[in-house]
Amino acid sequence: MAPEKRKLMVVGTAIAAVVALPGCAPAGYRAADYGNAVEPASDQVAASPTATAPATGNANDEADPPKVDDDLLTTSLTGSRVKRMGKVVEDQDGFVLYRFDDDEESKSRCDGDCAKVWPPALTGDGKPTLKGVDRKLVGTVTRTDGTEQLTLKGWPLYRYLGDTKPGAWKGQNVAGKWFVINPDGTKNVTCLPAVSKPVAPPADDAESDAESDTGDSGGDYSY
Repeated sequence: MAPEKRKLMVVGTAIAAVVALPGCAPAGYRAADYGNAVEPASDQVAASPTATAPATGNANDEADPPKVDDDLLTTSLTGSRVKRMGKVVEDQDGFVLYRFDDDEESKSRCDGDCAKVWPPALTGDGKPTLKGVDRKLVGTVTRTDGTEQLTLKGWPLYRYLGDTKPGAWKGQNVAGKWFVINPDGTKNVTCLPAVSKPVAPPADDAESDAESDTGDSGGDYSY
């Protein structure tokens, strides 16, 4: 066989192998290597629609929960599909939602700057409109500031600041801890980019604004 023809056959085989990979999963991909075989405890427990974090402070306190602007609330959860990633859950604006490996059952561990980069899916009544998502899997947790956050199969839900348009999923595998969530509450690892740093939190002054405009993630964040 002519060397040129052999070379073309090798290249063609390599291209076919790439095309055969699901989504953009890495070579040698196995779902079990990326968390769906061994999950944090909260993914092993049946979700409770009324789940809340342990109470803090005086039991006799009757402070009202903080008021949340309507435009910050997540009012619907829709099981959908996006290119390359496949199954996702989107909010009412079409933004893909995520879960965080450091979270625990009935507790979000993303506060402060973390919550600025990963805005929690806050709820007013815990009863979002659902499409393609099982009502039995949807619950809430009480955050440290008293607001209520939607959960799916016990996992608190978040947007990602780095997603600038509906259907984007740039938060996938950020810090090796953040993953697109499937409608059944498991991680979607159909497409798994290399681990990356999160974007920087929103700037508090003009100087920081100028730095963030460069596109640099801004430092080593643990979230």
